[in-house]
Amino acid sequence: MNETLAKLGKIGLIPVIKLDSPAEALPLGKALVAGGLPVAEVTFRTEAAEESIRILANELPELVLGAGTVLTTTQAEAAAAAGARYIVTPGFNPKIVSYCIENGIPVTPGVSSPSQIEQAIEMGLHVAKFFPAEPSGGVDMLKSFAGPYGDKISFIPTGGIGPKNLADYLSCPNVFAVGGSWMVPSDAVKAGDFARIEKLCREARMLSLGFSLLHIGVNPEAGCDSAAEAKLLSSMLGMQLKEGANSDFVGISFEFMKSAGRGAKGHIAIETLSVERALEWFAGFGVKPVAETIKMKGNHISVAYLDKEICGFAVHLNRR
Repeated sequence: MNETLAKLGKIGLIPVIKLDSPAEALPLGKALVAGGLPVAEVTFRTEAAEESIRILANELPELVLGAGTVLTTTQAEAAAAAGARYIVTPGFNPKIVSYCIENGIPVTPGVSSPSQIEQAIEMGLHVAKFFPAEPSGGVDMLKSFAGPYGDKISFIPTGGIGPKNLADYLSCPNVFAVGGSWMVPSDAVKAGDFARIEKLCREARMLSLGFSLLHIGVNPEAGCDSAAEAKLLSSMLGMQLKEGANSDFVGISFEFMKSAGRGAKGHIAIETLSVERALEWFAGFGVKPVAETIKMKGNHISVAYLDKEICGFAVHLNRR
């Protein structure tokens, strides 16, 4: 897959931006990066789009920068020349798709029907924009697409998505990333309130990762009967004891290891909407996965340990 599209998938969230003045571009781009969301799809809905893309491309090379609402090959050419690294169209326009493919520009055209999806697949695309997402059937429609098209193509749903339904979309196996504008509200842009945008971007990024505590695993100490300790805690908390070959669970929150596992003291299991996206986020903190612990389920990582312990506890991620 193209490097730019691969990066979009690892981040998983794309701010869709409408700029009325090129002067807004740089402070907005800096807010995106500072908010942990270094992505921007600048829509060609205003005359400021091309110059805004040029400014962002020159000043913030770390930004994964795209051009959206591209309606003609002329716009696609101008956007790419200004520094856009990918092109997004609202509908499926074979002329624009062909132009982008011929010129080596990643493109995610809008689709909302099986016929358009099959056109995209026929033209060799593996990612398409699902637009408008909510009016076109939303999550239920994406689940319907998964049956006939499987892993042939994945989608970037955009339109009607916000904090309340973001997790529903990102939980779909055939969702590549999600586009939205709630983290870059136009009133904040016009008011120059980029601190608010930075805050909204960070909140959106964390929401897209969907972290939650799954359980805590405890390694036995010398002279400690972990099975007896598990039974005691089960009785104390009134939680069901589930005995296993390698460990005993008390409820779903505590795992007592029968022999020492990873981590000096044990492990912390964190659930996330996407292990891949979580690893991309953790990379910014210098934390990487332990290669031999990675487990796959289909095309997605289901489990991975991190290469850093927290106060003697190993940490592993589980896909929700």
